[in-house]
Amino acid sequence: MFEAVGLFVLGLFLLALGGDSIVKGASGLAQRFGASPFAAGLVLVAFGTSLPELAVNLQAVLRGQQALALGNAVGSNVVNFGLTLGLAALAAPLVVRWRALAPLLLVLLVGTVAVIGLGLDGALSRAEGLGMIVVFVAVVAFAVARTRREAPELQEAIAAFAQTQTHLGLNLVRVFIAAVLLHMGAYLIVGGHGLWSFAAAAPAVAGGFGSPNAAIIGAGLGLSPLLTGLLPVAIGTALPEVAAAIAAARRGQGDIVVGHVIGSSLFNLLIVLGGMAALHTVPLPESFVRFELPAAAVFALMLYPMLRGDLRVSKREGGILLVGLLVWVAFELVMLHH
Repeated sequence: MFEAVGLFVLGLFLLALGGDSIVKGASGLAQRFGASPFAAGLVLVAFGTSLPELAVNLQAVLRGQQALALGNAVGSNVVNFGLTLGLAALAAPLVVRWRALAPLLLVLLVGTVAVIGLGLDGALSRAEGLGMIVVFVAVVAFAVARTRREAPELQEAIAAFAQTQTHLGLNLVRVFIAAVLLHMGAYLIVGGHGLWSFAAAAPAVAGGFGSPNAAIIGAGLGLSPLLTGLLPVAIGTALPEVAAAIAAARRGQGDIVVGHVIGSSLFNLLIVLGGMAALHTVPLPESFVRFELPAAAVFALMLYPMLRGDLRVSKREGGILLVGLLVWVAFELVMLHH
């Protein structure tokens, strides 16, 4: 158990390093090949922080641990709002000038409710998964078009987020290192138990070395694979983003913080969950449709009046989001014993 916890933490550290490296590398390559800093920054603000979660879920799906992947995808959305946004707002009130975020939040809320409806038959089909991906592409197009009409100072802030060196060789190395780190981190969390098992894990034999560290920790805590993804994995993979959000809040970058949260949640819902279904029909446990997805919708709903009102997430509202997260965790743990 202690070794599994140590390797799990090491995996989280590697995911954080890999996520930072791929954001810089992708931004540098995009600008090298003609993308504007604004366009690169918009994509990175909205979806860049989801890449560690995506790496974990890919590893889980490849190893047949769909329940853990489901839990991580939706648990990450709850954690995005309750922990990341809640702690950031407690650190400093978040002033939001990015008016496109309110309609994007509405899309997230409607999308989550739609997935609940689609899941009432107990599964997400391949056609439904493909439809979710198409919706995501439309959302990205809307975000780019709408944000181009935002205030110049907001566009400059988004462009500044993508500022990095554009040297081709440097950014190729960044992306390569990121791919290795993300794979290693996801493997240590999901794929196997022990560093030697990772070193020996060639594709043909990768599944044959030990037990997954996340599963060992979940079993030690008495959690099902779904709850393991919802709680320790989702919270653990969010911690680097929490630290970055708190720092951004203290710098007065409320737009960046809220953009991260909403964009990452849309990515998790439509690309991660939709992509899983597009590859193969995904069974949805009844509790997932009745409790976890509605919880994600409730957190999105809690933020909506904050963005539609004074475009400001106050410390009090951050505290409400954080308390909401603690209530949700307590509810999940209570339901575990019923």
